[in-house]
Amino acid sequence: MASPKRFIAGAVCPRCAEMDKIMMFTTDDDDQVRECVACGFTDAVSDTPEPTNPELETRVNKLGNEDDHTVKQVVFFSSKDD
Repeated sequence: MASPKRFIAGAVCPRCAEMDKIMMFTTDDDDQVRECVACGFTDAVSDTPEPTNPELETRVNKLGNEDDHTVKQVVFFSSKDD
């Protein structure tokens, strides 16, 4: 059910930077919409979850990663006896 349009006190329009010109309302699809009466800017936010995207393939999560993961000793200074 659509809700009545209501002004949001203190809200600033992201496009024209006018204060107190933003209206909020809910559409029949349960989307929350904000609209600027000064410049016509509209923005909608939906409560429905967006489809999950698969994880991007990186060098870390590749299958068959053949990197050598053994621990190796690092020597910064050698003694003069060597």
